[in-house]
Amino acid sequence: MQQTLKTTLRFGWTTGTCATASVYAAYTAMVTGTFPETVTIDTPSGKAATLDITYTAADGISFSAGVIKDAGDDPDVTHGAEIRATVTKAKNGAGVIFHGGEGVGVVTRPGLPIAVGEPAINPVPRKMMCDIINSLAENTGGPSDIEITIAVPNGRALAEKTWNPRLGIVDGISILGTTGVVRPFSCSAWIASIHRGIDVAGANALDHIAGSTGATSEKTVQQKYQLPTIALIDMGDFVGGMLKYLRRHPVKRLTVAGGFGKMIKLAQGATDLHSARSQIDFDKLAILANQLGITTDGIATANSALDVATMLGADDRVTLATAIARSAMATCRDMIGKTPTTLGVMIVDREGKILSEVDEL
Repeated sequence: MQQTLKTTLRFGWTTGTCATASVYAAYTAMVTGTFPETVTIDTPSGKAATLDITYTAADGISFSAGVIKDAGDDPDVTHGAEIRATVTKAKNGAGVIFHGGEGVGVVTRPGLPIAVGEPAINPVPRKMMCDIINSLAENTGGPSDIEITIAVPNGRALAEKTWNPRLGIVDGISILGTTGVVRPFSCSAWIASIHRGIDVAGANALDHIAGSTGATSEKTVQQKYQLPTIALIDMGDFVGGMLKYLRRHPVKRLTVAGGFGKMIKLAQGATDLHSARSQIDFDKLAILANQLGITTDGIATANSALDVATMLGADDRVTLATAIARSAMATCRDMIGKTPTTLGVMIVDREGKILSEVDEL
């Protein structure tokens, strides 16, 4: 009997949802003296999240609970992390006060939706936790003035695998989520990170930022221009998502850096450079090479950009790369229009050597 392959990816819960569930359990214990084994909360997406409580602690004054984050089928670095909340009564009239415990980052640079010096708990999770406190206080007659401390025991190590260091968030992860749900392999999450990176660069008055397709091109462009970490935008394949945001939030100067293959796609008009969503037109590339006086019969039938690069001599490779860089810059200019941003494009080989660079300076 032939088996049917599973094609539906499983969604998960954000750190904000997990933190809210932990707050629910901790507050319930504070008021009733008993920790629930599971809690169910409504997320902004409309989905109800039922989560197991995996950690509890109490000393009569502070009450703590934790939830293991399940990111579903998304390769989220915080999948499996325990998100803990500790609640204590606050002074009358104080409202809900947030603190960052172990493993939750602190905002050190302007440009993010949370003020400098505050724990990196984003606005939607804060609202979710405030709403759950107010709802429980109304239902149980408990206090609505509460101090909440969110902690992630291994959050500091996890943060090194996130955008936090380059956004100026130190010592831990962020508590995130606008919908409460993690959608597997979501493009929107990456693009949102690109936007926050641009916001931080703008708020810190940086004159020059660089969007790179990968680690090699990022390292090369940073070294050439001695750019600080917060000037580096890890755009990956989402050059279109970066450029659209820059059209509304311009910077003084932008360098787009990437490998030979990615920049060919950009030169040919693609603004999503993922292999599943755009392909190199080798016939067009062969026509371009011929117009440049590059004589080879292999480009039109090449299997990859690497094939093209290796079949060309050093001079022809640079000539072709320069033409590609100019066309890629034209694609970028079309996307950002008359925005007063000076553009540049850098093409880097696999060893980090600059094949060509053009700019509007």
